[in-house]
Formats: sequence, C-alpha cells, structure tokens
Amino acid sequence: MKILYAIQGTGNGHLSRARDIVPLLQKNHEVDILISGLDVTVELPFPVKYNFKGLGFIFGKNGGVDLLETYRKNKIKRFLEEIKSLPVEQYNLVINDFEPVSAWACKLMNKKCIALSHQSAVLNKHVPQPKEIDLLGQSVLKNYAPCTTKYGFHFNAFDANIYTPVIRNQVRQQVIENKGHYTVYLPAYEDQKIIQVLKNCENTHWQVFSKHNEKEITEGNIIIRPIQNEAFIESIATSAGVLCGAGFETPAEALFMGKKLMVIPMKGQYEQLCNAAALKEIGIPVMKSLKLKHLEKLKTWIATGTAIVVNYPDNTVEIIENILARHAIDTQNELIQPARTDFSLEKFRALVLKKYRQYNTL
Repeated sequence: MKILYAIQGTGNGHLSRARDIVPLLQKNHEVDILISGLDVTVELPFPVKYNFKGLGFIFGKNGGVDLLETYRKNKIKRFLEEIKSLPVEQYNLVINDFEPVSAWACKLMNKKCIALSHQSAVLNKHVPQPKEIDLLGQSVLKNYAPCTTKYGFHFNAFDANIYTPVIRNQVRQQVIENKGHYTVYLPAYEDQKIIQVLKNCENTHWQVFSKHNEKEITEGNIIIRPIQNEAFIESIATSAGVLCGAGFETPAEALFMGKKLMVIPMKGQYEQLCNAAALKEIGIPVMKSLKLKHLEKLKTWIATGTAIVVNYPDNTVEIIENILARHAIDTQNELIQPARTDFSLEKFRALVLKKYRQYNTL
C-alpha cells in the first residue's frame, strides 16, 4: 500500500510523534512524507518528499501568536498552488497530522483523509473544554485540516477513537533523575520576558529552551539554551519540574516521566485553552500568563507542587495496525485516478466564504 503521511511542522509535537509512527508505517508499506509549516525547527530522520509552507501560525514574544506576522507570511495564492500540485490521487491512503495542504487536496479531490492528531480529539464532546467557548477558535480547529475520519490523542482516552499520548521511544528509554533544575519551554515569550519573571525565584535553577537564541547564555540562576532535541529531553528527564505552554507533547512527556508540571496557555490559541482545561481536571496548575503578578503562584508550585501519576502504555504499534486494518478495504479503489478539477483561487475563496457563513450561523 502506498501511504502519504502529512505532518504539521509548526511546533515540535507533530514531528516528535512522527519519529515513532513513520517506522511503523514503513514496515509493510511505501510511505512518502509531507511537512508543511512557516516555523519548522525540528528535523526528521527520514527523507521528506514534500516541503510546503502551508498555513501556519507565527509565535510572538509576548505569550501568544503574532497575528500580523502570521498574516504577512501566509499567502493564500501560494497555498492554493501547493494544494493543486500535490498528487493525492496517487496514494492508497492519506494519513494527516493536522496538515492543511494534503487535507484540502483530499477534500477537493473527494478523497478520504484519515486524521491522526491531537487536534482530532480536542473538540470531542467527551473532552474537557474551557469555561469560555471561542466559536472562532472552534471553527479554525474544525476547518483548518478537514478530514473524513478522526483518530485522536489526548491526556486521557476520553472516547472510543481517542488514545493516550504517543510517548516516543527516546523518552521511554530515558534515565529519570532529579538534579534540581526546572526545564522551561515557552516559545511564545521572548527570552528577556522569561528572565524578568524567573530571576525572582532566586533559589531556583532554570534551564530555558529558546526559539529566539542560537547560543547558550547564562544570566544569574537562568541558563538560556537553543532548542536541541536530545538536550531538551535530557533536561526534562533530570529536572525537578517543567514549566511550559499548554501544548500537548511536552506536557504529556513531562507527565510520563513523573515530573511536576505547570502550564501557561498561549494567548489566542484555543487548542491550548482546551488542553489547559483537560490538564487542570487531572490536577495540573495553570498560570494565566507569565507576569510578575502571578509570581506567588509560581513560587507556591515550586515549593509545594507534586507530580501527577499517569498511565501511558506503549501501544503505538497496536494503534497504527488497527487503523491500517480498518481502512485496508477503503484503499482498494483509491488508486483509480480521478480527473483533477480545475480549481481556481475564486472557487477556493467561495468555499472559504461558505465556511465563514456556516460559522456565523452557529
């Protein structure tokens, strides 16, 4: 079977999960890899056939998404050209980890697209949601990478097609220690804003992994380190605790390694607010933002916070085999090549407008 595995490249989580999933797909199948994103910082140890810009978000330096920079770098015409250039009809199966180019190419070709991502689980009715519902945020999650079937990962197996996190083998094999430092990963904050707050915890040693600095620097009780996969995992494995955004993979890996955890949801990221709600339900403290007015909450966590026990079994092989088996019959007719539709920018805009009108009727 010929499989296209498409991955969202913005952020580290999707690519980290792919390190374990891709070899499982490659065991008995021919696999091509697609990555899209505007801010890709993690590399895969596999050849990538398609590299696209796609549609992505640019992290800012004040705790949220930089909307202006995101607008500047996202070009709808280029996105449409990427969609039209992708020959999804040549694949038996398209598996999608929240990747928009392949998802929309499948939609326009009326081809099945199997979602396998954390985002597929976030809006499930059985998953905890934030108190304040963001209809626009929900709409983005629903329509960013449309699919025909959903399988999701979350902090708990909340529903039938939702699984506990894929904890990569590299993390499972770590020797867990406590060397006293705290690991920090807050890519939406600039280094100086992080230092301004953390320096007030004088007796705490911080290892901050930064998207904004390419060399290691030390400032008082804080070390700023460039992002590097092995160093980051080792830092968490030997830490006393982890302070990070309310993404998915980093909190999940910290929980798996038995580290106490505090999260700060990224502003303007509805998915992270949903994640924070799910984490809060299992006892993880959530800090609204990294500001001095929240310093006492941070100090209390350092002094009295405890780790939450989770059970994340190594069942990735079983998950992938079950999904492939379920969709094996569907792939028998998937290589019949349909005529590629003449899809113009105007038609794409009309489709987006239709989705916008549907959103406004919610």
